[in-house]
Amino acid sequence: MASLEIEGGVRLKGQVPSSPAKNAALPALVASLLTAEPVVLENLPALADVRTISQLLERLGAELSQEPDGATRVQVRQVKSHEAPYELVSTMRASVLVLGPLLARTGLARVALPGGCAIGLRPIDQHLKGLKRLGADIGIQNGYVEARSSRFKGCRMTLDLVTVTGTENLMMAAVLAEGTTVIENAAREPEVVDLARLLEAMGARIEGAGTERIEILGVPELGGCRHRVIPDRIETGTLLVAGAITGGDVTVTNAAPRNLSALLAKLEEAGALLEVGEDWVRCRGPERPSPTDVITSPFPGFPTDMQAQVMSLLGLADGLSRITETIFENRFMHAAELNRMGARIEIDGATALVQGVSHYQGAPVMATDLRASASLVLAGLAAKGRTEVSRVYHLDRGYERLEAKLQALGARIRRIP
Repeated sequence: MASLEIEGGVRLKGQVPSSPAKNAALPALVASLLTAEPVVLENLPALADVRTISQLLERLGAELSQEPDGATRVQVRQVKSHEAPYELVSTMRASVLVLGPLLARTGLARVALPGGCAIGLRPIDQHLKGLKRLGADIGIQNGYVEARSSRFKGCRMTLDLVTVTGTENLMMAAVLAEGTTVIENAAREPEVVDLARLLEAMGARIEGAGTERIEILGVPELGGCRHRVIPDRIETGTLLVAGAITGGDVTVTNAAPRNLSALLAKLEEAGALLEVGEDWVRCRGPERPSPTDVITSPFPGFPTDMQAQVMSLLGLADGLSRITETIFENRFMHAAELNRMGARIEIDGATALVQGVSHYQGAPVMATDLRASASLVLAGLAAKGRTEVSRVYHLDRGYERLEAKLQALGARIRRIP
């Protein structure tokens, strides 16, 4: 397995573009199952998860090809298989998104229970409850969700908790339902809004995306379209923290600052100097961060996917910070690895008490999940000496050539095969 070797202590400087959003690209690809016509996606990121979902779509009957301008053309003329097998679904949770579209288009689906990062239970019960409300007959056999349906009937449903993939799955199921479907307590994340834009371009009728109440008027069929994936707010945030943690001066372009308000506020509280444009953010890091408290919450709150990265930053703050994780119950596994580098972090239930230290010391550390990988890379950039981050296949699931972008900013980082 590959690892990343980092010689810390360099103040990062320069300009770097943000990649397209993984969490918008995956549902966009899956939405192609809803039509026999081609869906052309611009700006897809080159990520392991994108390759995995593409392989899954090909298994189901999709034809994928590159357009002359680099866009990806996906066409599912006919669904040839109704099964999403364990060997693909086990590596990434987003594979469960095929469940709604398969049922909506064909009335039959067999999808392995999903895997992905080990950051908590992340059950799919809200997906299944919503699909049952639409009219699906669902059972679980031998680790697979087995579902059948005739044409879905529109209904009103209230999600027990805010779930991004659950909202997306139910949106895609409802666009071909008979009548009107209302989803209450829906996720408001920008990726949900981006999926709604794509579905509307295909002919769907959706109102309220980006609010807690989404209303979908079903249509008999959808057509093809061309769609551009939004920038990755989590990669943008990670690069900004790289500038802050090294006391550097980093500008991230091709960004969507409007989707980063909660993170930008915390960076300013930590002492970073920010300049924000229409599609760029400049971050100048402090000599030493100020302590601040963070509580993760669904959008527009502070994103759980930035919790680990900000923990690395606050580990160097001049004082005590408290980070409370409200989304996933097992998302502090990176704290033990940061402590190996000299951090002083104690876990008290859902809260991490982060007593800042003057510096990190380079050490061999092991990534446990996608965002934990990024937090360890960030700590290595600021550390004295050499850090080796192993198991970076987690990192490759969600970051496109991260080490190359950091190298462009002056980081001394290299991949060891």
